Amino acid sequence: MDANIAVLRRVIEMKIWQVILFAVLQGITEFLPVSSSGHLVLLKNLLGLETTVSVSFDVMLHVGTLFAVFVCYWKDIKRLIVEGIGILVDCCYNIGVYFNNKKILSASQKDGVDWELKGYRRVIKSAYRKFALLVIVSSIPTAILGVIERKLIEDRVVTSALVPGIFLLITGLMLLLIDRLEEGNKTPKHTTYWDAILVGIAQGIGTLPGISRSGSTITAGVAVGMKREFAIKYSFIMSIPAIIGAAIFEIGDMKNEHLTKLDLRNYAIGMVVAAMVGFVCIKLLVALIRDKKMFCFTYYCFAIGSIAIISSIIL
Repeated sequence: MDANIAVLRRVIEMKIWQVILFAVLQGITEFLPVSSSGHLVLLKNLLGLETTVSVSFDVMLHVGTLFAVFVCYWKDIKRLIVEGIGILVDCCYNIGVYFNNKKILSASQKDGVDWELKGYRRVIKSAYRKFALLVIVSSIPTAILGVIERKLIEDRVVTSALVPGIFLLITGLMLLLIDRLEEGNKTPKHTTYWDAILVGIAQGIGTLPGISRSGSTITAGVAVGMKREFAIKYSFIMSIPAIIGAAIFEIGDMKNEHLTKLDLRNYAIGMVVAAMVGFVCIKLLVALIRDKKMFCFTYYCFAIGSIAIISSIIL
């Protein structure tokens, strides 16, 4: 069969119940600390859909969960966007002041007259501006690790349950730490940029199939001393540039996909279901972490990871 025709039929071959099942799984596992990528790989293996689920469908499911983050944290996100623009404006203003003052100094040396220099604006002057810059700093190591991991392992793990199974066991071990870590007191004001880099590295590692992105970033946030509620909010909001970046990165792989009305219907259903389920799961995770009840996910990751490893060896 021609490669383009195969791509054309990928989403068409999916039944509506399969679309809903993938969307529900994405909505649950994107935010609950059990790894969405790992579960999607396992489900594709279970249903025999390793080569029939298109890249664009996976991307649309992630976009659906992105809507859930916007709904839950819209007030914070709106402030961050405004303050992010403010940071850019003030940086541009300070650059202009620098070159203007340089000209003034040069003229004063020639004329022997002391001209008044313009003052610089303080760029990071509020908690939300610090928050916005922290997210930007975290996104840098995430992007670097994401590119490296994609080149190194993507083709090897997409059809194998062994690697996600091993990583799910690692996720389970990591989740043991969350309930045992002491409550931190860091808010955006007291969080350092080095803290942001460490959390960004954790998010980059969380892109591996079987490693939970939310679990790794929240664990890292609490480990560096963040308040639990801030660590949760930081984890979800910093997922926005990561998901958008991943979607943009996958655009090149979508160029051979010829979408039909049936494809668009499946995408729409998948996005809506993933968004609705994701919204509920965000609220659930916030309550569980606040009450230190993450141990249930630890046992779950151990169980599913062990099953995946055993099945990959036997089958």
